[in-house]
Amino acid sequence: MFASRTNWRLDPNLFTRALDEHRRAGKEILDLTMSNPTTRGLDYPDEEILAALADPRALTYRPESKGLLEARQAVADYYAGRKGFSPHVTRVDPERVLLVSGTSEAYSHIFRLLCEPGDEILVPAPSYPLFEFLADLADIRLVPYPLLYDHGWQIDFVSLRAALTPRSGAVMVVHPNNPTGSFVKPNEAVELAGICAPRGMAIVADEVFLDYGLSRVRVPLGARQEEDSARTFALHDAALTFTLSGLSKISLLPQMKLAWTVVTGPEELVKTAVACLEIIADTYLSPSTPIQLALPKFLSLRHTLQAQLRRRIAANLSVLDAALGESKLLTRLDREGGWYAILRVPVTGTDESLAINLLERCSVLVHPGHFFNFSQDGFLVLSLITPELDFAEGVKRLQGFFDH
Repeated sequence: MFASRTNWRLDPNLFTRALDEHRRAGKEILDLTMSNPTTRGLDYPDEEILAALADPRALTYRPESKGLLEARQAVADYYAGRKGFSPHVTRVDPERVLLVSGTSEAYSHIFRLLCEPGDEILVPAPSYPLFEFLADLADIRLVPYPLLYDHGWQIDFVSLRAALTPRSGAVMVVHPNNPTGSFVKPNEAVELAGICAPRGMAIVADEVFLDYGLSRVRVPLGARQEEDSARTFALHDAALTFTLSGLSKISLLPQMKLAWTVVTGPEELVKTAVACLEIIADTYLSPSTPIQLALPKFLSLRHTLQAQLRRRIAANLSVLDAALGESKLLTRLDREGGWYAILRVPVTGTDESLAINLLERCSVLVHPGHFFNFSQDGFLVLSLITPELDFAEGVKRLQGFFDH
């Protein structure tokens, strides 16, 4: 009765079962996996957010396949002043911006544009596991290529090239990566384009965490900061490139469900890609009018909201590093941005069993590394946007678990 593309394992794994039992028992949980900024005690400008949704123009339906022009212009303005990977591309054209309800929808559109059933997309490992479900729904295969760690992360181009087949349609990058926090370097972007362009492959760049590089962590309270110095694939034309981002991380408003795709690259390829994506988008017309009208305001709010979160990330990172300085068994991998920290821990079993033990013995919830497709055990992933007091107590218990 059900399609093979949804033939997923539906029974919960050991870790999920242990967490469910812990919650049913009413036991304390210090959650160091928190990723929802709207429930993390940030000071949101509630009145401004609600007022932006009360635009009377929202009472009239104006279907636009790519999205309302003023909203697409706001996206283009977001990239103003940023550095790209192609020095002669200095601005984003709003006509090459397509609005969607979320980056997951953007991925779906791009996979349908680029791939026949059974085609392949190369994806980094470790990285976010959601991609596997999106690939299943698009009837394509994901082929991992490794990110190697040696005092920082880099793309393993030898393995990436070895993974290429005639069915390879694109190389995906997450910039910065979730959870490693590593950015694609300029020389890596050049090499990626050198791989993709001659083969008729595209680059798909997920930049939802772009604004959270280390260069922007310490911001005085109330100060307005310059845009991040990290380069963006939205200003890249050496290969056909699709750059994804949205309100969820930029303005810490995941509930508003608005994201976008910026298409860049060789002119003829871009024209065809945009025209086809416009038809796909027109089939659904998913972004709501009130959210599109509010987009310029929501993007303008990002400065003060991001400043709050970056201060928290810096505070939690300081607490973590101080604790690790006293530990003989735990180390933190280098990071360049994002919301997460990765701990290297002793391997006494699987990361899943370790995470269950931490939950049952310390009431501390962390992500096991295999959740993000680490190739071996010995890694735990912590969210740095956890409220400071909870984070400090959780780290204290982690330290006690391993060092005693």
